[in-house]
Amino acid sequence: MINKKVNSVQEALHDVQDNVTIMLGGFGLCGIPENSIAELVRKEVKNLTCISNNAGVDDFGLGLLLQKRQIKKMISSYVGENAEFESQMLSGELEVELVPQGTLAERCRAAQAGIPAFFTPAGYGTEVAIGKETREFNGKMHVMELAFKAEFSIVKAWKGDTAGNLIFKGTARNFNPAMAGAGKITIAEVEELVEAGTLDPNQIHIPGIFVQRIFQGEKYEKRIEKRTVRARN
Repeated sequence: MINKKVNSVQEALHDVQDNVTIMLGGFGLCGIPENSIAELVRKEVKNLTCISNNAGVDDFGLGLLLQKRQIKKMISSYVGENAEFESQMLSGELEVELVPQGTLAERCRAAQAGIPAFFTPAGYGTEVAIGKETREFNGKMHVMELAFKAEFSIVKAWKGDTAGNLIFKGTARNFNPAMAGAGKITIAEVEELVEAGTLDPNQIHIPGIFVQRIFQGEKYEKRIEKRTVRARN
């Protein structure tokens, strides 16, 4: 029987080296691979190109890698809540490629599906389209976007089995399914790892064929990025 389980985050990320491109699932702080990010910080790998919707906050998530100056380029759709990200981008210390959010998701999905490029109307007539091929379809101009190329995709799931099948929970699903299988090697960290055959096949979101390594994470903080509550009467 296929068994893609590795015993630790250290084993899962053992061959991640300097200068690689990594896709990281999550949206803000929701559904991010916390254990894997912590291991990248510990390994002190540098000159990384990271593809992620954003970079979390200053002291959590990808913000930890930014603090250590381990990222040379971010490919994201949002700077937003991370002051360190904004500061490094404005100073020119960090190379940033801002991508419309839907285009970011589709460039992941295209890589997953083995599609080299696609056309989208998003970004036509803006800086996003500079230097890119454009073409008219049905009376509307479109921009050609290339699928991402990454050595690693690192995703976070709620449950997984030893064959690599994954189930996501709620909004933590976000970019994770599109990134699974989009890199040459996909590493999945899960909150609960069970034996193959345990999961209901009808509940699986990503089949194990898209995953090369899987491990059970631990000590998830699951920090809330922004909490909004009603004022007391």
